[in-house]
Amino acid sequence: MALNPYDIFDVRSLLTEEECAVQDTVGRFTDERVIPIIGECFDEGRFPRELVPEIAELGLLGSSLPEQYGCAGLNGVSYGLICQELERGDSGIRSFVSVQSSLCMYPIYAYGSEEQRMRWLPDMAAGKVIGCFGLTEPPCGSV
Repeated sequence: MALNPYDIFDVRSLLTEEECAVQDTVGRFTDERVIPIIGECFDEGRFPRELVPEIAELGLLGSSLPEQYGCAGLNGVSYGLICQELERGDSGIRSFVSVQSSLCMYPIYAYGSEEQRMRWLPDMAAGKVIGCFGLTEPPCGSV
């Protein structure tokens, strides 16, 4: 077996068919949609909002949350692969997906009422509502 310089430990052989499909799909999206525009976005100092509908259509927002909330219902490995492939293209896009999914959607799923889940999660998964969070570092504050 020839050594794959992108997977020297042959981790891909440990993935399920579904996990490989997720990695391949997000990898193609990163190669075809993110990488070609991200340099220009950086130069212009802007986030590529035009990609949000595509990111949502691929099921990348809240990907590990249940399908009943408009999410993909994928496992944690798939979520990690999503983040890895997006990070390969741009850290800001990966941050957008992971913050929306883990810091905004997951707390609503885990701690919100069913009414709150139904109100917020489907639109967040569809990219129609973008969550946010506040962070500070007492006693020094944030810059």
